[in-house]
Amino acid sequence: MFKPRIIARLDIKGEYLIKSINLEGLRKVGNPNERAVKYFKDGADELLFMDCVASLYGRNNLFDVIKKAAENTFIPITVGGGIRTLEDARNILNSGADKVCINTAAIKNPKIITDLSKKFGSQCVVVSIEAKKKYNNNWEVYTHNGREHTGLEVLEWVKKSIKMGAGEILLTSIDNEGTGKGFDLDLISKVSKACSIPLIVSGGLGELNHLQELLKKTHVDGIAIAKVLHYNEYKIKDIKKKL
Repeated sequence: MFKPRIIARLDIKGEYLIKSINLEGLRKVGNPNERAVKYFKDGADELLFMDCVASLYGRNNLFDVIKKAAENTFIPITVGGGIRTLEDARNILNSGADKVCINTAAIKNPKIITDLSKKFGSQCVVVSIEAKKKYNNNWEVYTHNGREHTGLEVLEWVKKSIKMGAGEILLTSIDNEGTGKGFDLDLISKVSKACSIPLIVSGGLGELNHLQELLKKTHVDGIAIAKVLHYNEYKIKDIKKKL
C-alpha cells in the first residue's frame, strides 16, 4: 500500500507554537524549535511551519525559527504565512526552507504562483487552501487563517492553482481542524480526484483509525499533523506503523 509522507505541522504566533480548533481559539503549546527537533528525531518526513497571523499583519517573522530548524533538522522544510512577493520567498528559502506555502497572496494575485514557479521551480511552490463547507457538498476557500471569505469554490481554485504552476496543494479543512473527529473525507475525495499534483491534507486526525479511513477512500501524498503530536496523543512511529 502507498504510504503518504508524515508532515509535522507547526503553527506559530510570535515566538510560540500554538494550536487551535477550527483555526480559532489559539493556545500556546510549546517552543517551535524544540518541537521541530523532536519531530525530526521521531521520524517525521517533513516539517511545515505556518505563521498563523502573518497575513493579518503583512509580514512573516519566522526567519530565525527557520534558520535554527535548518541547522538542527535534516528533512524538507515548508514555510507559509505572509509571503507576498518573490523577495519574501527568496528570504524564506535563504533562511533554510525548501518550499514556500502561499494562500492570501495567491488569491489576490494568482500570477504570483506562476512567477514563483518560474523563479524557484514548481517543486518549491505549495498553494495552501483553507476550505469550509457551504452547502450541497460545496466548499469555499478562506484566507487569513480561516477568517475571510473569498467567494471561490475549492475545486475551481485547485484546478486554477495547478494551471498557474503550483507544485503541491495543502488542503486544510476548517470544519475539522483541531477537532480530532476525523478527516473531511468528502472534501478530500473530491479534491484528490481533481488534483494532478501532490496533495497534502490537514485537519481532523484524532484516532489512528482515521488514517486507514483516509487511505481507503481517498488518495493523498502527505498528511500534515499537529494536535495529536503536540499533545503527545500519538507518536510518529505509531502513525507510520498504522499506515
